[in-house]
Amino acid sequence: MLGRIFDFDAQAFDLNHYQALPDDWYIAIADVASSTQLARQGRDKDVNFVAAACVAVLQQLLESKGEPAAVQFGGDGVIAAIPADRHELARTRLAALAHWSGTQFQIPLRIGMVPVSALHQAGLPCYASLQILDDLNAFGVFLGDGIQAADDWVKQQSIWQIEAFEGELPGLEDLSCRWQPVKSHRGLVLSLIIDPVELGNPGIEALEQTVRTLLSLIADNKASPLSNLNSLRPPAIPSWTAVRRELKTPASTPSLTRVFKAYMESFILWLAWRMGGKLGKVDAHRYLNSLSRKSDYRKQAGGARMVLDLTAAEATAVEQALEAAELRGAILYGVARSDAATLTCLVGDFQADDHVHFIDGEGLGFWRASVMLKDKRITRAQKF
Repeated sequence: MLGRIFDFDAQAFDLNHYQALPDDWYIAIADVASSTQLARQGRDKDVNFVAAACVAVLQQLLESKGEPAAVQFGGDGVIAAIPADRHELARTRLAALAHWSGTQFQIPLRIGMVPVSALHQAGLPCYASLQILDDLNAFGVFLGDGIQAADDWVKQQSIWQIEAFEGELPGLEDLSCRWQPVKSHRGLVLSLIIDPVELGNPGIEALEQTVRTLLSLIADNKASPLSNLNSLRPPAIPSWTAVRRELKTPASTPSLTRVFKAYMESFILWLAWRMGGKLGKVDAHRYLNSLSRKSDYRKQAGGARMVLDLTAAEATAVEQALEAAELRGAILYGVARSDAATLTCLVGDFQADDHVHFIDGEGLGFWRASVMLKDKRITRAQKF
């Protein structure tokens, strides 16, 4: 059984709340290979949708006997911990995801799996845990040098990559992307990636110290992009582009029925919101109020990954603190500023609190931050 994190502030860097992954497990990686071009075309929500689809499919595959899956959304990609008895089926599902992404969205999805044993042989530990949101939902969180290495290996070495081919994709039935970008209610949205420089426990300790410094600079209870209920306005009529994305997911239900259902669900939720929060059994206020605690705006994948709603002064203070930590040689970081956050949703039954929401900065904030970080890593490698 994987570890559990119930209090992110207190437990996110404590290895007692993680499990060291066994040699026979795998790290699965999915990564959109043309994010630069897609960002220029304004297709950031398509990219987020494909990444969230990878989460949905892998969660459906891995969750069993009440045990959640360690799967994490990364804006333009996904990372997951795959048990030994699921790795062949996970390989098949990843291949099908890449085929679907390429044929339905013309988005090339680079996929791969790295054995934890290979990472251990290279002296790279991998730790995984589950960030528990409630009885129904959890996200994967990861520490250890092997996590970033697995991502690098899949991107850089074809030996770890998997070829796309057509196959079944169960798990996409509840995926949607109907929200308009949620505008910052405090000033700006900051997408943030921080990786440690040192290996092992010293790197984790430096990462923890840096993140705790950042959290001391911001109003943490307001930093979630979804924390201000007044800024959350469900769309009465979702855009046709949003609904058309959903129609590209495989389903047994006729397309016309799916379109009608999408528009009716959105309109009823909006009407309940307009009437003060509740309409019959539809409690829009409860749903909207739960969005923040059911989102992944703070997580870890070897290093910290966050999407924060900050004042301009807070954002400047955070960037200055990061620069100081980087100059000390403790971390490398990437940041990207946006005016809003984007949501991609996995909603089983929102009235039963069965829903989770994947957050990115508008304009592929995580990807832009990763480009900045990648350039710094290359520069550092050339120096040393």
